[in-house]
Amino acid sequence: MSQDVYQKLARHLDKLPGGFPPTASGVELRILKRLFTPEQASLATKLTLIPERVGVIARRAGLPVEECARRLNEMSAQGLVFSYEQRGHEHYMAAQYVIGIWEYHVNDLDPELIADMREYIPHLFDLKAWKEAPQLRTIPVGRSLAAEHEVMAYEQAEEIIKRQKRILVAPCICRREHKMVGEGCDKPEETCLVFGAGVQYYQRNKLGRVITQEEALEILKKADKAGLVLQPSNAEKVINICCCCGCCCQVLKSLKRHPRPAEIVTTSFVVGLDQEACTGCGVCVERCQMQALSQPGKKEKAVLEAGRCIGCGLCVTTCPGKALKLKRKPSQRPLPKNVVENYLRLGKVRGKLKSHDLAWMQLKSKMDRLLAKS
Repeated sequence: MSQDVYQKLARHLDKLPGGFPPTASGVELRILKRLFTPEQASLATKLTLIPERVGVIARRAGLPVEECARRLNEMSAQGLVFSYEQRGHEHYMAAQYVIGIWEYHVNDLDPELIADMREYIPHLFDLKAWKEAPQLRTIPVGRSLAAEHEVMAYEQAEEIIKRQKRILVAPCICRREHKMVGEGCDKPEETCLVFGAGVQYYQRNKLGRVITQEEALEILKKADKAGLVLQPSNAEKVINICCCCGCCCQVLKSLKRHPRPAEIVTTSFVVGLDQEACTGCGVCVERCQMQALSQPGKKEKAVLEAGRCIGCGLCVTTCPGKALKLKRKPSQRPLPKNVVENYLRLGKVRGKLKSHDLAWMQLKSKMDRLLAKS
């Protein structure tokens, strides 16, 4: 019976835009068993991405309202569902596995869960779907943008920060899980920036701390110095910014394995190299997280493989000869307005959503109102 409920939950999560595909080894079921009790798994299948009050979910689950509220509150505190309070009422909704449940467990990782996740990542990260509708995109570090660039606010990390009313910083789960198994790097860990409605959830579950705009801008400076790629949510209305390294970030590691990451990642810029101005210092080679720049020999001029560039600008900010400059890509797919539109796009790409699906239209309407208030 318990095996059946975990299989049902796995199918339920796989119907969400982010996906939770089955594997031959069943590692996805092992992950769910580590995180959910059978009772929690059963209740989780009754939630959707439409935020709902307890009474609605209780009727669907066949539970008394008080019992349902108690269970949902526990599941929210354990990072198994998403919740927020609005106008004195708690609302609950399903959490995708990534980005969602996995990240909500940053404070209670263990070696066994990390091992299962590493086995599952190649199945979970669908490059074809990511190319059409990624959950994250890449924007340049601020100092890499020249004055002549015409840049939209959502393409500038500093402008994104200045538009936020609520900001929280959380630990990077990728660098934390690598350190726990003796791998990774020594780059800053407390760098994941969360905005809007997510701040309330992260704060109440002690997943991070609320900070000011000034503190957030200082984190961006530290990220540039440490050579971290800025990856906000893939929408004009940004709900988070991840500061990622190529040695730990599972997104960047997956992109790096592709022969031409530039074809997969959503970015507005690509770097150009003036070899005449190159001094052969090799700093850009060390800074590049995608191995787009190489150096045939010591002190020789850098070589650019543009098909690997994701437009992060890290190489530009430390080039002493000013040989590297960002240039706007000639064409780029329009950004979704907000995370709801991106979920709709991702659901369609994965074949889990039809444009006339009434439930998703209700989701879009409700989530649009929520985002407008965040």
